Amino acid sequence: MGPWEAPVSQPQPPVEPAGLDPADWPSTRAQAHRMLDDILDHVQHVGEGPVWRPIPPEVRAELREGCPRAPTDLAEVHRQFLRLVLPYGCGNGHPGFMGWVHGGGTVAGLLGEMLAAGLNANLGGRDQMPVAVERQILEWLRELFGMPEGAGGVFVTGSSMANFMAILVARVAALGPEVRQRGLDGAGPRLTAYASAGVHGCVRRGMEMAGLGAEALRAVPVDAGGRMRPEALGAAVERDRAAGCRPFLVVATAGTVDTGAIDPLDRIADLAAEAGLWFHVDGALGALAILAPGLAPRLAGIQRADSIAMDFHKWGQVPYDAGYLLVRDGALQQRTFAAPAAYLGREDRGLAAGSPWPCDFGPDLSRGFRALKTWFTLKVYGTDRLGAAIARTCDLARHLAARVEASPELELMAPVGLNIVCFRLRGPDGLNRRVVTALQESGLAAPSTTRLGGRLAIRAAIVNHRTGVVDVDRLVAAVLDLGRRLVG
Repeated sequence: MGPWEAPVSQPQPPVEPAGLDPADWPSTRAQAHRMLDDILDHVQHVGEGPVWRPIPPEVRAELREGCPRAPTDLAEVHRQFLRLVLPYGCGNGHPGFMGWVHGGGTVAGLLGEMLAAGLNANLGGRDQMPVAVERQILEWLRELFGMPEGAGGVFVTGSSMANFMAILVARVAALGPEVRQRGLDGAGPRLTAYASAGVHGCVRRGMEMAGLGAEALRAVPVDAGGRMRPEALGAAVERDRAAGCRPFLVVATAGTVDTGAIDPLDRIADLAAEAGLWFHVDGALGALAILAPGLAPRLAGIQRADSIAMDFHKWGQVPYDAGYLLVRDGALQQRTFAAPAAYLGREDRGLAAGSPWPCDFGPDLSRGFRALKTWFTLKVYGTDRLGAAIARTCDLARHLAARVEASPELELMAPVGLNIVCFRLRGPDGLNRRVVTALQESGLAAPSTTRLGGRLAIRAAIVNHRTGVVDVDRLVAAVLDLGRRLVG
């Protein structure tokens, strides 16, 4: 190069902004281990503190802050979690929690959820092993519930969504997939559905969301045990047919939300077959009783269902959330939800292979790996051990019922079919309401309330695998003690 020639500058690569991975991996690993140890300590000792505690105003105030624009150290955020969040949860991991039908979770499920978060798989589809894990669970459910090859299934948030989706599948079975394009206008006679008077409110809401209307859901009377009366179902179907309606769906319940009653599934299946109705079972509470040999016969007829909604996060003890919809005719389920799009094109090879995908069987395209914590739970504990835990909760419910019946100050409000006991102090509704509130605020136990026959009942739903006889006896003693003190 001559002295008159300027040097040629080389282009510099652009400066890339830093990603979100840790700048200091060793310290982050150490902090992550501390966080895992802390949550494992919480689970190990979950029964030693109060079931629930009211949230102090100052804690609520500290949580309220402006949107964080600047970063905060991970260790500091963890300290805030330990102080502001962990002590004030719902309490369903505690053996004294009996208020609602919430599972207690397990360590295996916790660790499975952690691994799923690390993998960060989107289970909408594509040819990936996480989808194969979800399909494997479908195969296990087919085996458990006697479903044929070609059955479909998909994980969802919970049975509220699963029941809604079942209504949509039943609607397509009645009107054809064209209803997805044209809607219900000009679809012919009004569709009517049937469920017991004790059905979960999500079924009514599902009818609303499906465009069928809550008024199209007929409440079928129940017997003294809270079970749907098949003869009343048949009469309701005939009345609607005579009025020009089109009956299309019956929802039977395996474990009603108030008392745990199981509808007579076999007889309802017979009526559904005779009347040409889609036979759906809301098994949110009770379907997994199929795992307990002593309880499974109570579900006779569930294997005839066209679809079943269930929650692994209840009796299955899988961490929230892990609901499931199982459908006998997987092709029909696919026709109900599949939505071809250019960006969802399928191939015979490569990452876009493996069709059909989970997104073809439900409304969600972005889906978390719920199947992994369920797979871990089923593999680590096995269905025999899970079934034994389920049976034990029913044994405890019978023990509680016996304690209630042995006390002249208490009365049993409904037969105990599974794991729910409804009882009350002999006194006004206000007394029972005050007792339940006082119990919850004491942290000693956490039952809930419901209304049966127009009267308020104390409702104890025993779902947690950690609950034992001592917890049940403590509940009874506390109810009696509080009742006496409040009356006095």
